[in-house]
Amino acid sequence: MVEEALLPGLPDEIARECLVRIPYTGFPTVKSVCKLWHQEMESSDFHSFRKSGGFAHTVVAMTQSDPSPFIAPSNSEKQTCSYRAPNMTPVYRLTLYELATGACSTLPAIPGFAHGLPLFCQITSAGRSIVVVGGWDPETWAASDQVYVFNFVCGRWSSGKPMPGPRRSFFACASDSNRTMFVAGGHDEEKNAMRSALAYDVEEDRWVHLPDMIEERDECKGIFCDGMFRVIGGYSTEFQGRFGKSMESFDSVTGEWGPIEEETLEVGTCPRTTTCYMGGNHAMTTTVRRRKLYRCREGKLEVKDWEETGSLWTVVVDFPDEVKVAPCLVAVNEGSLFVVGSECHGGVHQGYVLDVENKRWSKVDLPEEFSGHVQTAYSLYI
Repeated sequence: MVEEALLPGLPDEIARECLVRIPYTGFPTVKSVCKLWHQEMESSDFHSFRKSGGFAHTVVAMTQSDPSPFIAPSNSEKQTCSYRAPNMTPVYRLTLYELATGACSTLPAIPGFAHGLPLFCQITSAGRSIVVVGGWDPETWAASDQVYVFNFVCGRWSSGKPMPGPRRSFFACASDSNRTMFVAGGHDEEKNAMRSALAYDVEEDRWVHLPDMIEERDECKGIFCDGMFRVIGGYSTEFQGRFGKSMESFDSVTGEWGPIEEETLEVGTCPRTTTCYMGGNHAMTTTVRRRKLYRCREGKLEVKDWEETGSLWTVVVDFPDEVKVAPCLVAVNEGSLFVVGSECHGGVHQGYVLDVENKRWSKVDLPEEFSGHVQTAYSLYI
C-alpha cells in the first residue's frame, strides 16, 4: 500500500518546505484541508523545523483599548495633547503587531466577553498559544480567576481550569514559552499582599501549587530566564504602595526559591510595565548574549547587567517624546526592544523599536484603530 503524500507528486521533505512558509495566520485554514495536513500542523517537529528555518514570526501581543468608542480629537488637539478621553471604562482587546511586516491585527473576542478583556489581566505565551489569566470583570470590577487559551493552530479560544486559591490581582506572571505559566504574588480580595505561587501546565490544563516566596509582593513583575521564574519588586501589605527593590527566583528544576536578591531596583520603582529582560538563550535565536534588565525611567531607557557583580542602572538612550507617558516595554528580536506609549495622559499611543546596539529608534506605523492605551504586552515567536 502506497503512503499518501503531503503534496501529490512531491517528496514529503519538499512539501514540508512549502508548508513551513505559510504564515501563522493561515494555520487554521491549512489544518482543515486534509488529515495529513492536520497532523502536520499539530506536530512539534513541524514547528521546530519552521523556527530553525527562520520562517516563524516575532509578534507583540498587547492588551489594548479600542479607541473607537471615544471621540476622535482634531489634529490641533492631538498636537497640543489638550484632549481627554470621556469618563468611561475602556474596552480592551488583544491586538497583535508583527515586527517584520508591520501588520496589525486583532484576535477574536473571548466568547462571552461582550465588554472586552478582563481589566488588568495578564498575558503570556505557551508553545503556539496565548494565555489570558486573571484581571477584573469589566462590568463589576470583581477579581477573576479565569484562564483562557487562544491556539493559533486551531484559531480559537478555549477555557482552562480556574486559578486556584484566593482570587488575586496585580500578580507576577511569565512562562517558559513552551507549556508552563508561572504566577506569584499580587493581592487578594481583601487587599492583602500575597506570597503564594502557582504553575499552570497549558497542555494538561493543570495547576500546581508552588512553595511560597519569602516576601509578600503586590504589583510585582514576572520574567522567565535560565530555567528561573523571577519575581521583581512589589510591596507588602504593611508598606502598601511603597515598592521594594529586591527579587526572588524560583528554580523550575529543583522546585525551590533561591535567596532574596537585593538592589535589583531602587525603592519606590514600579516594575510592572516598565521592566523587561533580554539575554541568555533567547527563544528566538540560539545566540547567547549577556543577561540584562531594561527599564523605562523618567523618559530614559536604562540597563542593568545581571552578570556583573554590583552593576548599577545606566542610561542607554532617551525615549522619543511620543512614548514617554505610560510606556510599556518588551524585548522582541534579540537585540531589539519595542515600546508603546503616548506623549501625554489620554493621548494616542504610538510605538517604536530600538536597535539596542546602535541606539537607534525606528517609529512603528500603528493605524488609528490600534492607537489605544496598552495595559500589558508580551512577545512571542510563532
